[in-house]
Amino acid sequence: MEHYLDNSATTVVSETVAEKVYKMMTENYGNPSSLHTKGIRAEEELERSRSTVAKAMGVKPEEVYFTSGGTEANNLAVFGTVNLLKRRGNKIVTTAVEHSSVFETAQYLEENGCEVVYIKPDSDGIFHIEDFEKAIDKNTILVSAMAVNNEIGTILPIEKLKKIIEKKNSPALLHCDCVQAFGKIPLKLSKAGVDLASVSGHKIHAPKGVGALYVKKNSRIKPIFFGGEQEKKLRPGTEALPLITGFSQAVKEIDINKNYTYVKELCGYTKEKLRKIEGIVINSPESAIPYIINFSVLGIRSETMLHFLAQKEIYVSSGSACAKGKPSHVLEAMGLDRNTADSAVRVSFCELNTKEDIDALIEALEEGINKLAKR
Repeated sequence: MEHYLDNSATTVVSETVAEKVYKMMTENYGNPSSLHTKGIRAEEELERSRSTVAKAMGVKPEEVYFTSGGTEANNLAVFGTVNLLKRRGNKIVTTAVEHSSVFETAQYLEENGCEVVYIKPDSDGIFHIEDFEKAIDKNTILVSAMAVNNEIGTILPIEKLKKIIEKKNSPALLHCDCVQAFGKIPLKLSKAGVDLASVSGHKIHAPKGVGALYVKKNSRIKPIFFGGEQEKKLRPGTEALPLITGFSQAVKEIDINKNYTYVKELCGYTKEKLRKIEGIVINSPESAIPYIINFSVLGIRSETMLHFLAQKEIYVSSGSACAKGKPSHVLEAMGLDRNTADSAVRVSFCELNTKEDIDALIEALEEGINKLAKR
């Protein structure tokens, strides 16, 4: 029996979502831009999906633009903002723990003339609003901070950032990577003052290859792709309607409060078990979202433990799936020593996980420590 505990990397597609995707590919397969009946029916599905996703984000449907996923949405937000506002300044304020699709984009822009300030958390993974206050100024054109960190689960003080931008008379747009928050905690992006926000489908039981970017009304960014009228020319190209409608179906099936309560209990159960194992330290802060626990099995490299667990059909990760085994810049930013960082394991839950999954994990960790530590 397999035990899948890597839901921050991706989730299983629900059966109803898969059925919706199949139906759209085989029955309602028209191009939403076509003017005939089949195209019109496809466009109606597209706009219904847009309304569903917008409601879940706490924004208006006309503010939602579909993309191929969170990475594209993040790139579009960052490059689109900088290309628009570069005459008003050249400073970007972001965090040192962003997903690589923001972190590496910021590094690229830094190499090409932008000033980039990377705000670091403390050793507990917590951010302090004073650090953002010091960094944001009149030359800042973009502030990009994720809602929930994908490796340690830290929840960032997003709702306070817009007030700082306004206080400093900064022209900056506020971008928020909400990929790990969407569908897990309520999002009211317009109320939080967020100008741009990215979400992804495959973290919530939708297919891979679909996401969305929220662009607040009266906020504007430049496109980075060209060649069509789709998505109001901000993201041209024929919309991947089967994936988009699958995304919408997955959103409809989410029960945030019920799932959060259940996962919080599961997270507490897991931490209780982990703390009883000698040689394990938990890296995630106590205030982290319960969907993610990052811990280190001291003395055993992450890759070694991951392979041991995988042999028992227990699937976890050592951090972001996009890093593919490279050292974690998130744990480095926290100032963790190399041995702790190199032995880090991330467990990430969804509402389908059970205590049996946790029991299997704990038993395997104990066995792994006994066998691997002797080598």
